[in-house]
Amino acid sequence: MDPETGRLLADFVMMVGLLRRDMKAPQNNTFERHEGRFVRIEQKFSELTELVSQDDPELAKTLRTAFQQPSRALAFKNAEHQKQLKGTKDQGPRTD
Repeated sequence: MDPETGRLLADFVMMVGLLRRDMKAPQNNTFERHEGRFVRIEQKFSELTELVSQDDPELAKTLRTAFQQPSRALAFKNAEHQKQLKGTKDQGPRTD
């Protein structure tokens, strides 16, 4: 899988993980209604990561982290973005 597709897939998985976390929050009493769907999502996700791990174990690890710990994945993504912004700022304005 090319890096761009892997990045987009990881972002998508992180968003699903964040949704799952928000739905499980104590103040949100609707999770029970949708619990079966989330179980099926988790099953399909496990199948996906098993398949991905055969070709790219590092991407599979990233996907698992994005799904199981979306807040952590989002924090790393934001930190990486800040590094890129700082690197661009240090290089001066672009003349593209």
